Amino acid sequence: MLLAYSCLFVAIMLEVTGTMLLPASQNFSRLVPTIVLVLCYAGAFYLLTFAIQSIPLAIVYATWSGLGVFTIAVLGYFLFSHSLSWQAVAGLCLIVAGVMLVNIYSPHR
Repeated sequence: MLLAYSCLFVAIMLEVTGTMLLPASQNFSRLVPTIVLVLCYAGAFYLLTFAIQSIPLAIVYATWSGLGVFTIAVLGYFLFSHSLSWQAVAGLCLIVAGVMLVNIYSPHR
C-alpha cells in the first residue's frame, strides 16, 4: 500500500510539473518545455497504473485531482503572482480535508 501511495504522490507531482510548464511551452511552440511537459504527463499516467492496482480508482482520482488543484493553486500564487481570495483559500483547505477524509475512511483491498 505504501508503494501505491508513493506512486500516486509522484504521479501528482509530475502532473503538477507538466501543468506548470504549460505557460512556458507557449502553446507547444517551444520545444524543450513541451518535451518535458509531455514526459511529465506520460510519467504521471504510467505511475497511476501502479497506484490503481492497490487503491480503488475513485480514491486515486479524487486524490489526484484534489491535491493537483491545491498544489497548482499554491504554486500559481507563489510563482505567477496569481491572487487567491480568502474564499479560494477556504475552498482549497476543504479540498485537502476532503481528500484526507476519503483516504482515511475508504476501504482498501
